[in-house]
Amino acid sequence: MTKGDPNAVLIANPGADLYGSDRMVLETVRSLVGAGRRVVVTVPHAGPLVPLLEGAGAEVVECATPVVRKGLLNPRGLVDLVVTSIRSVGPGLRLIRRVDPGAVIVNTITPPLWILLGRLSRRLTVCHVHEGEGSVAGIVRRALYLPLAFTHRVIANSDFTRRVLASAAPQVRNRTVVVHNAVAGPEQVVPPRVPLAAPTRLLYVGRLSHRKGVHVAIDALDALIRDGRDATLDVVGAVFPGNESYLDELHAQVERCGLGDRVSFLGFKASVWEDLARTDISVMTSLVDETFGNTAVEAALAARPAVVSEVGGLPEAVSASKSATLVPPGDARALAAAIAAKIDDWPAQAKLAVADSSAVAEAFSTARYSDGILAALLD
Repeated sequence: MTKGDPNAVLIANPGADLYGSDRMVLETVRSLVGAGRRVVVTVPHAGPLVPLLEGAGAEVVECATPVVRKGLLNPRGLVDLVVTSIRSVGPGLRLIRRVDPGAVIVNTITPPLWILLGRLSRRLTVCHVHEGEGSVAGIVRRALYLPLAFTHRVIANSDFTRRVLASAAPQVRNRTVVVHNAVAGPEQVVPPRVPLAAPTRLLYVGRLSHRKGVHVAIDALDALIRDGRDATLDVVGAVFPGNESYLDELHAQVERCGLGDRVSFLGFKASVWEDLARTDISVMTSLVDETFGNTAVEAALAARPAVVSEVGGLPEAVSASKSATLVPPGDARALAAAIAAKIDDWPAQAKLAVADSSAVAEAFSTARYSDGILAALLD
């Protein structure tokens, strides 16, 4: 039997950035506050997410906690992880006692200590999983999802994620529910350009990492130019701290291909609607384990055709988008060919994209997301 104030919810988030899972915790706060719940969110440090959480009606508390990152998977990193875990137990338990929540929601599997603390405190413990690491070795995948065995309930952000969980942690299969991400659209949809004047403007939005395949987008642009197409590429996003070498590789690739005047690195942006309004075609080039794909939904909401890697949960994200085309991950030639096909069929593609903006808004609405989150908290 769980205890605590049934009207109070404590949410543990592993950071305070504004990427996919961070935006979803913000939607979760809005859903809970809108339903009359008192919400406290704990983050390990300050960041741009904090004022948005507070603006949505949550109390935000900084509380150090171990966050599992790939960079820690070495002897020294594991020692640091254990030490941080031991130091975090006391502050975490004190925070739970102060808030006295009826439920603890752990956002992502990367701060697993909060799952243990929630169970030790006899609270309804729910993990919202945004990771579907289907490509990693079986033993690593099972270890990664092992903490989920201690949850009362698991929320998966896609059917793909649920399938990965079921294979890695079969014991949580019957307590896992799928709640697709809510993605709010722009205040005003700017229709695509018709006719399409050169150059065709391409856009990549997301983290800059090898697994996100930004280099594939650059190779595709190079192929388009070599085939006589006039196109440019804007890259919106930043690298994880410690992964700056990948950004250096991208810049070197651009120079090597002679694309310095055609590729623009615009850095991280809290809002991408202005960039989408200026673009013609959005590209999502993930190579592995994309569990959903908010950027694919955002492209559709902005009425922009998209070319998307057929990997992980990305097909689910574009299931309501008739102007989206799936291509094999990592295949720059296929990506370039799909872009060229859209250019050649532009008036029809633009018309489909405008229709997609309303269909996708309904499929991934905040109301549907809120209903799913509240249902998952029924004890």
